[in-house]
Amino acid sequence: MADDALLAILDTRDADFDARFGAICARRVEARSDVEATVQAVIDDVRARGDAAVLDAIERYDGYRLTRAELRLGEAEIGAGRQQLDPADREALALAAERIRSFHAERPPSSWRLRRQGELLGQEVRPIERVAIYVPAGKAPLASTLLMLAVPASVAGVEQLVVTTPGREIPAAILEAAHLGGVTELLRIGGAQAIAALAYGTESVPRVDKIVGPGSIWVQTAKRLVFGQVGIDSEAGPSEVCIIADDTAAAPEVAADLLAQAEHEERASVVLATPSDRLLHGSLRELALQLSDLPRRKIATQALRERSAAVRTRDLDEAFEVANRYAPEHLQLLVGDPEGWLGRVKHAGAVFLGASSPVPIGDYVAGPSHVLPTGGTARFFSPVGVEDFQKRMSVICLDAASLARVGPSAVRLARLEGLDAHARALERRVKGS
Repeated sequence: MADDALLAILDTRDADFDARFGAICARRVEARSDVEATVQAVIDDVRARGDAAVLDAIERYDGYRLTRAELRLGEAEIGAGRQQLDPADREALALAAERIRSFHAERPPSSWRLRRQGELLGQEVRPIERVAIYVPAGKAPLASTLLMLAVPASVAGVEQLVVTTPGREIPAAILEAAHLGGVTELLRIGGAQAIAALAYGTESVPRVDKIVGPGSIWVQTAKRLVFGQVGIDSEAGPSEVCIIADDTAAAPEVAADLLAQAEHEERASVVLATPSDRLLHGSLRELALQLSDLPRRKIATQALRERSAAVRTRDLDEAFEVANRYAPEHLQLLVGDPEGWLGRVKHAGAVFLGASSPVPIGDYVAGPSHVLPTGGTARFFSPVGVEDFQKRMSVICLDAASLARVGPSAVRLARLEGLDAHARALERRVKGS
């Protein structure tokens, strides 16, 4: 398999670089117009018919029929399912949960007060009361994603934490992760019908205040359509990584790290940015070698060919410019003194420093949540954390002297905006103080 057939080679010196690299970036953004009407119809049906619509949608889209009683998993079923998990897997999940909890409990947002010149100002931090986590089904149970969302929510103080996931049989790893994460309720509902039920409530599914978690384009579109009725996290897209590497990097490791993201799905996107011709071509040769016996070879190959690139840059400075334009979910720095280069990073969901910090360690046991902004949204979104499961209330208290001091300016601003009732409400206090 030729290098250029497997992964496009772009050069920042080429006249068409901006257009070609722009196309790579644009491919990460999914079109939604073709599914929006279908998703809206499901949402409308669930709002109108409740559980009946949910059960019909499960049969239509998932291919099996449930009863109303089967929508929610009971304690006996959960307990029996957890017992099916291999003890070594249980131990690994427990380690991951402990490290995630330790990281997020380090500096949680808290209430604060500012007292000055007769004023009390500040913020009260409160947990969101009821949160739902969507866990997609697939070839493997995403127990790690459940932990990465449930544990920060638990640290934040969320009292009612609901997990919903499709499938007649829920994997033991999901059940164990739910237990470790402090989940209070488990539902076997997937797709747009799950999002609609959680957003509006049904006879069996109480409405929640916020919905988080990854999912298919159908799930992400549903989340966007119910936003405002409930809070949501950012819309999760296909996995992606940008690796900045120099001559200190090992080509076999670079190739392995690119494949670790490319194997997620056909729509995954990976980018290598390097000024080293030796490393670039060595990494491409290694990609072909390592693909040969990869179980998910077909998936990874499609992701490499359609949505990915190796970018030859003039120097490392330009490699960071490329990475900041890409604004990746994961940014891996395989360079000499990676921490010294950290200040050049403007946009990334998570930054992995050095060869001993590959992205998969962050997927499971490092501690920070692996639920990260995708599709270039690292320009304005952040990783999921404790603060995503909390809300803030402003606290304002002025004594009479403080109101007399600043009130006249507020009166003028109210008049400036043509809001006479605002001004009069202020004048009653200011004149009487």
